[in-house]
Amino acid sequence: MNIAIASDHAGAETKNFIADFLKNKNINIVDLGCDGTQSVDYPLYADKLADYIIHNPSDLGILVCGTGIGISIRANRHKGIRAALLYSDEVAEMVKKHNNANVMVFGGRTMSKEDIAKRIDIFLNTEFEGGRHQKRIDMLDM
Repeated sequence: MNIAIASDHAGAETKNFIADFLKNKNINIVDLGCDGTQSVDYPLYADKLADYIIHNPSDLGILVCGTGIGISIRANRHKGIRAALLYSDEVAEMVKKHNNANVMVFGGRTMSKEDIAKRIDIFLNTEFEGGRHQKRIDMLDM
């Protein structure tokens, strides 16, 4: 499994932290940018990541912007993308368990690195329950 990662300028530092965190777990990272703190438009990076996940459905994605809100809104406009802002430990578990999210989203200016690392671990160690939840997921792409 690969994890693709992208951010805007407000999330670049956090994106780099996440990439290092995952590399230390021997997870292959596909870095889609951005690479610095000069202002960029987050929809472009959400689109890059969404396109990657759509063409590599067995992989996961991570997006980061200042709050995580704008970039997740844009990503969820793409059919087949289920991007979720992991703003709590419980949410990190439930979005995988019930929604089978394929993109984790974080706020680079609103979340601590420790919380982000913990929530990535929770998400990656949680299994999708399937069953009644699959029917609802199928409805998302109608």
